Amino acid sequence: MQSLKEFYKIGNGPSSSHTMGPKRAVEFFRNKNKEADKIDVILYGSLASTGKGHLTDKIILDTIKDIDVEIKFDLEEKCEIHPNMMDMIAYKKGKLIDEMRVYSVGGGTIKIDGEKESLVPHIYPHTKFDDIKLYCEHKNIDLCQYVYEVEGKEELQKYLQDVWKAMENAVQSGLKTTGLIPGRLKLPRKAKQIYDFTIGKETAEIRRSRLLSSYAYSVSEENASGGIIVTAPTCGASGVLPAVLYYMKNEYNISNDKIIDALAVAGLFGNLVKENASISGAECGCQAEIGTACSMAAAAVAFLLKLDIDRIENSAEVAMEHHLGLTCDPVYGYVQIPCIERNAVAAMRAVDSAYLSMILGQNKPIPFDIVVETMYETGKDLSDHYRETSNGGLAKKYCRNKYLNLYEEKRKNGFCE
Repeated sequence: MQSLKEFYKIGNGPSSSHTMGPKRAVEFFRNKNKEADKIDVILYGSLASTGKGHLTDKIILDTIKDIDVEIKFDLEEKCEIHPNMMDMIAYKKGKLIDEMRVYSVGGGTIKIDGEKESLVPHIYPHTKFDDIKLYCEHKNIDLCQYVYEVEGKEELQKYLQDVWKAMENAVQSGLKTTGLIPGRLKLPRKAKQIYDFTIGKETAEIRRSRLLSSYAYSVSEENASGGIIVTAPTCGASGVLPAVLYYMKNEYNISNDKIIDALAVAGLFGNLVKENASISGAECGCQAEIGTACSMAAAAVAFLLKLDIDRIENSAEVAMEHHLGLTCDPVYGYVQIPCIERNAVAAMRAVDSAYLSMILGQNKPIPFDIVVETMYETGKDLSDHYRETSNGGLAKKYCRNKYLNLYEEKRKNGFCE
């Protein structure tokens, strides 16, 4: 597994696979071919299907401004290795000088076709949670100490401080901002509305659900508007972990140092999913994004509640298990419907998973490693209509103008009175 500095990336939304990944790819290719005077970029699979809605073409053109760039959307060619596939072809005075195929595999990470070695080294000695747990038990250390042992405590903590600051800023900025989210859906921002409605609500359950929802909406709406967020594990699922950690910090008076430790634990679980399965909605549906985010957040809550390693594992497992089969079907290709609301629901589920595991988690029936394998197999079995192509599910059924016109017609005829 790679460093958490590769896992948590600070950058602009709305999509790590469709914006951060392609941005890194064209930057790498341009630096490799500095003498080129023209670059063609061909997008395939999910990058072609939802690239417009995810602003893939915009980020590519914004990244390379000094030479001519032509972008093509190819919806015909099959993507055998990964559905987020792109080709880059460099020319000088009309002559082809280089070409490269790249896969955007989730969380802003890219892989170059034909290269055995990753651009970023793998530093973790273990790739299964069972092995990590045995190691921690043998050395009598917790999961946070394990991460610091591998990564270097001082260096990683410094990086995670920047990550947490970016997450907090996203929550706070989203809570203050109103207006419409960019795009043809014309969705109004709702985070501030949910937060303001929380004030004065006395029951703990109502307060918790509304605060978590408002925080998750804040970050998700910032992401959908192209604001600065952190991949956790992706842009589309970036609202879950910040919402949960922001809630825990403020409601339980938890120090920033402990939040940083919880980020390390959450990142470990996300990294395991990335290594052994996928965090890409285009490859495995939204279970890979929101399911992983929920697992990460649940593990973080369990750690902050000082649960043992078995209950932390169970928290993460429960959170993932109940997202199995979740489709990725963004309406019009925007990371808005159902993505924003989905972050809020997952944030609440993460906290519930940790509390359930506090009571029942010692004798867990299903290991985390097995539910990750199951998620990957399930994702591969999903039709490509449900893997970030916007060709199925809500994306296929939803047509706002048609729906509203039909509703108004029913009202006039008295069907809704």
